[in-house]
Amino acid sequence: MTRPLRLLCFGMGLFLLNACGNNVPTEIAQELSNVPENLDYNLHVKSILSDRCFACHGNDKANQKAGLRLDNAEGAYTELSESPGKYAIVPNSLSKSELFHRITSDDPEVVMPTPESNLKLSNYEKAVLVKWIEDGAVYKPHWAFIPPEKQQLPPTEKANWANNEIDHFVLSSLERKGWQPTETADKETLLRRVTFDLTGLPPTLEEIDDFVADNSSDAFEKVVGRLLESPHYGERMATEWMDLARFADTHGYTVDRYRDMSPWRDWVIEAYNQNMPYDEFVTWQLAGDMLPNATKEQILATGFNRNHQQNMEGGIVAEEFRVEYVADRTNTLGTAFLGLTMECARCHDHKYDPISQKEYFQLYSFFNNVKEAGQISWNNDTPVPTLLLTEEEQEKTIAFINQKIAAQEAKLAQLRADTEADFINWLDNGRKR
Repeated sequence: MTRPLRLLCFGMGLFLLNACGNNVPTEIAQELSNVPENLDYNLHVKSILSDRCFACHGNDKANQKAGLRLDNAEGAYTELSESPGKYAIVPNSLSKSELFHRITSDDPEVVMPTPESNLKLSNYEKAVLVKWIEDGAVYKPHWAFIPPEKQQLPPTEKANWANNEIDHFVLSSLERKGWQPTETADKETLLRRVTFDLTGLPPTLEEIDDFVADNSSDAFEKVVGRLLESPHYGERMATEWMDLARFADTHGYTVDRYRDMSPWRDWVIEAYNQNMPYDEFVTWQLAGDMLPNATKEQILATGFNRNHQQNMEGGIVAEEFRVEYVADRTNTLGTAFLGLTMECARCHDHKYDPISQKEYFQLYSFFNNVKEAGQISWNNDTPVPTLLLTEEEQEKTIAFINQKIAAQEAKLAQLRADTEADFINWLDNGRKR
């Protein structure tokens, strides 16, 4: 839809809103032209409700006001227990929706959020909620629980500007804000950007010269392919994952001694460079040691669960910190794999995400079976459980020693078998005497 047509529709919509007796304040109605045509609950609405409403009208029953929940459709559409005959939200009806009347009121005794909360809604945010109710007030599950779906390309005024599907979404957002796209970057700038993005390093002078001189239609695709094959690609990608996995080479806390987590770090880098499937990447790190006939690499991957702080202070209660380690793993699982802030539900039902305190500790129980102490020793021993990491020559030496031991054990077993009959006879003769 072109901008003039959107303005025309806005004007007609404003007339209809006022004609229906909804009395949308002018300053809010003026913002409707800036609201996306197709509102998405998770993308446009939930952030507003979460920030301004859920503290008092969310999932946490202990802090719910007026018995009202706005974090799901069932609670929002239900008759208000303290105001019979009224509803917080009635889809497609502003006049029947108390939410609309509360957010647009000037009465300090009525307006929401309350003045005491020190929270306010901007006119644009109010316009989003107004349009959302008018469009049906459709709720959606938490975004992390919705399988990705291919979206239709949004209409744009400069459709020929787009080179790929992503460009359509970028251009649509720019046009909605009245902005113009910047000019296409020159080849040297483009190469610098993509090289930093994929490897974290600047391009060399030779790489710049080669790309500038390459006038083929797939010159950029060839650069991307080369960068994806670079060992530095895995290093660049691993930095993001190590942040999520709270990677550190010291134990933390006050006695912050060195620990070597580099083998796990190197495994992550190699996993990216080998383009490991994501399901394996997740499974190995969470439970590689529990896989059938687990390999050393699969066990090493579980170093993901060992990156948390560990305390070696003399006066601590070991069980207290063992519990902290379990909670850390639970919280990290929520952040890294579920897209949820699990830690909030450790103390109470989550106010924003759909997690109860009970569910938090159900997940916590999976990590509560690791045999470890909450306090690590003062002699710099690696805290258990541990994994023996060896190089190729060391593996050969260990294999040689194990072979010798096995040979001697075989001889001992054979000797026992050869002499067992004589030994039994000797015992029997001794008893007869």
